[in-house]
Amino acid sequence: MILAGDVGGTKVDLALYNFDGGKLNIVHTKKFPASGYASLQDVVLEFLKDPEIGEKVDGQVVAACFGCPGPVKDGHLKLTNLPWELDARDLSKILNIEHIFLINDLEANGYGIAELGPDQVFELEAGDKSALGHRALVSAGTGLGEALLVYNPIARRHIPLPSEGGHVDWAPRNPLEIEMLIWLQQKLKGRVSSERVVSGLGLKNIYEFLRDGKKMEEPAWLRERMETEDPNFVIGTTGEDGSCELTAKVLEMFSAAYGAECGNMGLKLLASGGVYLGGGIPPKILKTLKSGPFRQAFLDKGRLSPLLHTIPVRVILEEKCALIGAAAYAEARAAEISGHSERAASQP
Repeated sequence: MILAGDVGGTKVDLALYNFDGGKLNIVHTKKFPASGYASLQDVVLEFLKDPEIGEKVDGQVVAACFGCPGPVKDGHLKLTNLPWELDARDLSKILNIEHIFLINDLEANGYGIAELGPDQVFELEAGDKSALGHRALVSAGTGLGEALLVYNPIARRHIPLPSEGGHVDWAPRNPLEIEMLIWLQQKLKGRVSSERVVSGLGLKNIYEFLRDGKKMEEPAWLRERMETEDPNFVIGTTGEDGSCELTAKVLEMFSAAYGAECGNMGLKLLASGGVYLGGGIPPKILKTLKSGPFRQAFLDKGRLSPLLHTIPVRVILEEKCALIGAAAYAEARAAEISGHSERAASQP
């Protein structure tokens, strides 16, 4: 059996897979609130003791992989948004699992893309569907994650390379965005990264800029909901259904900034294989993403705009993409190490 984990700042998503008939099949999955545990091993041990799993996993988990936010170096990392320090060797001893791998969460998503079916992605831009080549992954969720999926034409597969591209400087493109940059610089007392705009954090920043900086009206009912519910959920739902001018404008500015960043990634990587939108936000705002601002900003690259017309843009709908990718990585690496490489030839 294979254990896979998607470790985030607020939750830990775990899943158990077996490998049968040449494919990974999910056995059991569960989410845990990260703040309720002192360490990752505590979460995993509780998961493995779940009555729904029973004793059938005892000694049967041969490999595990956890996708985590932050840079991994020699099997070790400090998580970005949690006070946890992880080491693959220590986890292997504590959990009694022979092969344990730690990879960046966007890297895990990158491996997951290769496992997705047509019904697990949504096509925003068709581009040149016949083209092979590099892919870019730009994931907007709690933060902004980015990865490069480099195409190996000999092995005919993509190799995900993690990055911290979401933390590069944010570049405004029009007078309104320039105003917001100055406003955010004052609010943050300094530098503004792309993550401060294109993320869940960014949705709230844009909302506050329009409300406080541009004096857009905040209806009483909206203010009450923002105070009592998840602000990003409120912004997303009311902006998508058009029931509020303020939140609709938030999503318009958000999608334009997202489109611009996706276009930037398309240029930097020459992503003829496509730009993929990951994270929890894109599937929830498909109506907005299908409207003009995202596409206009994605294509608005001056003399290089014709190149962007050839690049497919797809939204990942499968919320367990990172889990699937982590499982695929663990199975292939463990098979490679042990010599049972029936699947390793086409995987990581």
